[in-house]
Amino acid sequence: MRGVGWRRAAGRIGWRRIARQIGRSVAVWAVSTLTMLALALLLPDFRLQSADGDSATRIALTAALGAGAFGILSAVVWPLLVRLLLLVPALVLGLLVFFLNGSLLLVALRLNPTGRGAVAPETAVIVAAVMSAVASATGGALAVRDDEAYRRRLHRLADRRRRTDPPCATTPGLVFLQLDGVGHDVLTAAVDKGLMPTLARLLAVDGGTQAPTHRLTPWHTDWSSQTGASQLGILHGSTYDVPAFRWYEKDRGEVMVCNRPTSAAELQRRAVAHTGDGGLLTVDGASRGNLFSGGAGEQALVLSIAARRRSRENRSRAGYFAYFSDPANAVRTALSFIAEVAREIGESTRARFRRRRPRVSRGGLYPLVRAFATVVERDVVVAAVMGDMLAGRTAVYADLVAYDEVAHHSGPYSRDAEKVLARLDRSIALLARVADHAPRPYRLVVLSDHGQSPGETFHARYGLTLADLVRAGCGLHVPRRAGHTHSGTEARAAVRAALRRPVEEGEQHHPARREPIVLASGNLGLVSFPDVRHRMTKEEIDARHPALLGTLANHPGIGFLLVASAAHDGVLLGPGGTEIPLADLDRDPGPLARFGPGAVAAVRRTHSFPHTADIMVNSAYEPADGEVLAFEEQIGSHGGLGGAQSRPFLMSPVELSEPAAAGERLTGAEQVHRVLRRWLGELSGPEVPLGAAAAEEEDERAA
Repeated sequence: MRGVGWRRAAGRIGWRRIARQIGRSVAVWAVSTLTMLALALLLPDFRLQSADGDSATRIALTAALGAGAFGILSAVVWPLLVRLLLLVPALVLGLLVFFLNGSLLLVALRLNPTGRGAVAPETAVIVAAVMSAVASATGGALAVRDDEAYRRRLHRLADRRRRTDPPCATTPGLVFLQLDGVGHDVLTAAVDKGLMPTLARLLAVDGGTQAPTHRLTPWHTDWSSQTGASQLGILHGSTYDVPAFRWYEKDRGEVMVCNRPTSAAELQRRAVAHTGDGGLLTVDGASRGNLFSGGAGEQALVLSIAARRRSRENRSRAGYFAYFSDPANAVRTALSFIAEVAREIGESTRARFRRRRPRVSRGGLYPLVRAFATVVERDVVVAAVMGDMLAGRTAVYADLVAYDEVAHHSGPYSRDAEKVLARLDRSIALLARVADHAPRPYRLVVLSDHGQSPGETFHARYGLTLADLVRAGCGLHVPRRAGHTHSGTEARAAVRAALRRPVEEGEQHHPARREPIVLASGNLGLVSFPDVRHRMTKEEIDARHPALLGTLANHPGIGFLLVASAAHDGVLLGPGGTEIPLADLDRDPGPLARFGPGAVAAVRRTHSFPHTADIMVNSAYEPADGEVLAFEEQIGSHGGLGGAQSRPFLMSPVELSEPAAAGERLTGAEQVHRVLRRWLGELSGPEVPLGAAAAEEEDERAA
């Protein structure tokens, strides 16, 4: 009898669920019908009656049938259309959504049995966009009242390409959310100002009585304080031989650029070979919006696979298609995109009229790049993570690049950047809400890969670029008009990958020549002589260009130089003839003293890399205000030593073990990788052992 009663109760619950679903569908249909009637009254090129006029009842019937047909076509035909357009670049698809949606409306009106209804093609695009947005908002508002319905709605965002659907584990999963470029000090200031209430609640700094669920820990990057090195270390456990964001490799005759898909793929291959391990996400993991895969089986918007030919194993852009398969998503994101472009134009115009300093150019395509980073990339990545959580994956790592892109051009502490932080906090709140509907418990780890240091550009202060200064020191011609060094940011790389133009023209190969190659990574500069196959020593550089090292070391915008030395292995050069062997830096750090603890170890480690440049140049740094001088066109920069750029954060649940022992510094992305692996082991079983090379390096560090 108990079994019969249970079946009857289950049957009643099932019928109630069906009834609620029917009720929601009818409500959405009714609202869509009213929307269509309103648009027919407002738009002159859209009508729902014959030329001779019809009764109100007949017009309403035409609208109801048209709205119903459009809804059915959107639900059934739209996903098929998106699958047929997989070869279209992702951003083009985002624009094509509106025209396809308008075409569906034209078809719906043509299929209307009343024979009424006509609309101009250009008006059909507007009508379809408004109806999709209204239907999505209505369905979402109704579904949120029903947990099961809300969960089913979110499930549609999950990756439908998952080959198998094994039973979900009951142990907690981990979501690692990277806020690109958000330094520890920036985060604490934003929380204190009330800009990030979700994080304030987790840290229990909002004045409530609730105990904190998370702890906040600063960590310190290597010399190369940028996403390429940090994320490679976090996901793959190795930052070995990544001296900067971009550098020249003499043995290959090629410039490596961390945000170029081909370079990212090569760096990932080297890291896997160096550690002997696939990465942090090899066990039921997902990688979303990152430069590297971390060994995840589920990958979307991952740059290291963007250059490869598309296959079932290569889904670097699949996240865009999964997101845009719902036309309402495209409408909502497009409206936010347009608003963000307008916001950027207004903010940059206001900054220009008020003559704010420092300031860099924010024209050209930058408003579109900013809108992509702060709207499109954010929406698609968050939707993908929601799908991963609802699919019950064990480990998810996602990167949100919005703050980093805006802070580069507006400044790390600017009002523009603060607004982005507030919107990122809302995304975190959404993911926390989705966790309540996931089939397994989740623990959220929020972290950053580096910070940003403020300051005007080297070019703005001195009227010449680092390349001009190097040419002058070599006795070469210096152009009258100094050229700008382009900024290389994650958002621009993602845009290029989405448009299938991932390679930066003019940077891939350099012919052998005697002129130096000068590259910039924030406030870190690299000078290489391509016609010399080995790393040149100080003695060789002095013999070839006697004035070069002195010109650089004594310039007020430069903090120190690192060069190899035949007499001392490596030496640090500073103003006034300062020359300190690397072996003596513990006793006399010289120019490194102002860069804080850890600078000596970071410089020594970079010196040991095979592809370190002939001359490594770090800009001047003022500890009093934390400012550096970027060699790129950025007023918020990172890539070298100096200030907040080297101090990101790690925010973790208190139920997990402490990231580092009391009194110890958490230093280097490789150490962060080991902490994250330890946490995965604490939640889901024995810790996966480190690769052989990484284990040996860990022993050496401990010794």
